[in-house]
Amino acid sequence: MAAALAFNNVGMTFPDGTKALGGVSFEINPGEFVTVVGPSGCGKSTLLRIASNLETETDGKCEVDRNSIGYVFQDATLLPWRTVRKNIELIAELHGINSDDRTKLAQDAINLVGLTGFEEKYPRQLSGGMRMRASLARSLVMKPEVFLFDEPFGALDEITRERLNDELLRLFQLEGFAGLFITHSISEAVYMSTKVLVMSARPGQIVDSFDIPFEYPRAHSLRYEPKFAEICGQVSLALRGALV
Repeated sequence: MAAALAFNNVGMTFPDGTKALGGVSFEINPGEFVTVVGPSGCGKSTLLRIASNLETETDGKCEVDRNSIGYVFQDATLLPWRTVRKNIELIAELHGINSDDRTKLAQDAINLVGLTGFEEKYPRQLSGGMRMRASLARSLVMKPEVFLFDEPFGALDEITRERLNDELLRLFQLEGFAGLFITHSISEAVYMSTKVLVMSARPGQIVDSFDIPFEYPRAHSLRYEPKFAEICGQVSLALRGALV
């Protein structure tokens, strides 16, 4: 199976001389959900920016079809003057899809993320969790093969965060995309992923990798099982070592 996203010895040095990444290599296949954890400033978000072509690597090569990428940011980044429907139609609109088709695509995505009935609301009328659902739906419209997530649930309360973890995993199973997820939460990383990668402090490198053995769909109660706690402990230990 050809990788949907591959980093091959990727390095990143910014014009001011800051070396953000040093020799990062890993692949994500379709149907894999890979999460990266690491200390603040280690270059996790830079990986996403390189994958999406917002930044260009200075060493190595990132291989991905950039015509089929969905990107969900830390903030929902919705346009306040557009309704939920019009926000979700935006990417399809930018791709030149006609009005009738993009309305149908947007409605399908709205139904998938559970926002049916909120199509004509404005972002200010939504909760934080609902705004993130709208952000997810906007990226789902074009059915991307690769989905990039930059700590999308970090600002939400724990209950909403866990609920959206489950919703995102449901979408992952339905759509079969390759997912690259960034988080500071070890339990979130283990719960969501097929694999967890640990990055070192800057310049970021992959220093450990954990294959997650749990099958999908994953029950909420998984978070309280001994094996889950054991893996979280192993990731935590590796992360502490990465801080040295």
